[in-house]
Amino acid sequence: MMFDRVKPLSAIMATAEKKGLRRSLGAFQLTMLGIGAVIGTGIFVLTAEAAQKAGPGMMLSFVIAGFVCAVAALCYAELAAMVPVAGSAYTYTYAVMGELLAWMVGWALILEYAVGASAVAVGWSGYFVGLMRSSLGIDVPLWLSVGPSQGGLINLPAVVIAALVTGLLIIGTTESARVNAILVAVKVAALTLFIALTLPMLKGANFHPFIPNGWGTVGVVGAASSIFFAYVGFDAVSTAAEETVNPQRNVPIGLIGSLLICTVFYLLVAAGAIGTIGAQPVRGVMGQILAPGTPELAQRCVAIVASGAAQPLTCSHEALAHVLRSIGYTHFGNLIGVAAFLALPSVVLMMMYGQTRIFFVMARDGLLPRRLASVHPRWRTPHVVTAFTGLVVICMAAFLPVGKLADYSNSGTLFAFAMVAVSVLVLRRKDPARRRPFRAPALYIVAPLAIAGCAILYAKLPLIAILVLPIWGAVGLLVYFGYGRPRSYVARGIVDVEEDAPPIHGVQT
Repeated sequence: MMFDRVKPLSAIMATAEKKGLRRSLGAFQLTMLGIGAVIGTGIFVLTAEAAQKAGPGMMLSFVIAGFVCAVAALCYAELAAMVPVAGSAYTYTYAVMGELLAWMVGWALILEYAVGASAVAVGWSGYFVGLMRSSLGIDVPLWLSVGPSQGGLINLPAVVIAALVTGLLIIGTTESARVNAILVAVKVAALTLFIALTLPMLKGANFHPFIPNGWGTVGVVGAASSIFFAYVGFDAVSTAAEETVNPQRNVPIGLIGSLLICTVFYLLVAAGAIGTIGAQPVRGVMGQILAPGTPELAQRCVAIVASGAAQPLTCSHEALAHVLRSIGYTHFGNLIGVAAFLALPSVVLMMMYGQTRIFFVMARDGLLPRRLASVHPRWRTPHVVTAFTGLVVICMAAFLPVGKLADYSNSGTLFAFAMVAVSVLVLRRKDPARRRPFRAPALYIVAPLAIAGCAILYAKLPLIAILVLPIWGAVGLLVYFGYGRPRSYVARGIVDVEEDAPPIHGVQT
């Protein structure tokens, strides 16, 4: 009876109504939330990572990753419209597949949000260091700006920004929808500027060879597995469903609209970066392929620059700013750096905020200690779980490179997306009569494509990233059977939230 504990949809909806959050977000705000959560380190930094794996073929990588996210988004949209509550994939799985798989999804989402926040913090660090050098002439020492795998000791700027965001979340500084919209505008304006300056300077020769490393793990599909991180965040729209006006209409618009807008931007930005300075992978002295984030690649990049040659795109920690500076637009490159400097911390905040939401909902179901969702008496924020999440984010950001963090995050995200696709299929069979304000078109084609796409991208991740998910899952199972399963509210016959369950405050999206 491993899969017998299913939380009824009616109980989930009743919980949301009793202890739900104020509904204030519309379609435009949700789309801005989705764009704000999606556009971040993926496009500002991982462009270099994708170029090292796929070269100019990274444009195909963006298409592949975007397609997998699109079919997953359609599944998300159907479930989010039916079950407009907090918890995202965790809640949907609980309602359809049962408590055990829901726990595993919630546990995997920790990889998406906490590890993802670390990756964004490291990406921000690269732009901060570049901005300090280009604008102020200050060189941050290598040992203080990157982790051990890249020749440094600790990534101090990433630690500082992660600590500051943690402090803001604990104190309860509100990120309003208006502030978020302004930050989204900054990022969109920066990418628009980049596109406008680079597209007129495209050189066809820079696109050849188009697929230098083939289609494998260190190739186009492998780059898609990494660049998938550039799309992560659109599911934050479904996490905000409990705070949305007319969620049946607005959540699907926010999910699909934000994804489409980001995909167009990504393709144009990739074309601009490739066409202006080239994006061929850096190879070893014997012509061998070098994997991103390795000491060998870092040493090769240092040797290339020391020889007097221009720094290749794949060696840059601030890819888009580097492109503009390389083609003579130094001031505009600095502006791109300023935009990333200002906007990326909001992505760290949103990811850490999403993590506290998942913890909160799991604690609300009795699967985690309720004190994790305890509220600070003065600031009225879930300070315990926020501090714990912040500590984890800080430790990972301090020592790991952005590419590896993105791959680890992707492993958890791909599992969660696949489970959403499975859930919507199962629910169509189990409860066909339930009202569906939004129905995913051609579901029996779309959902299997989402499942297969997630499985293929997961299989093309680096081996360590592939192993992270089962190892992390094994730890999660120990926690579940040792603590969560015997204390589950569903197991105790409590299918609705207790009257005194703590609310969560502090950040409004």
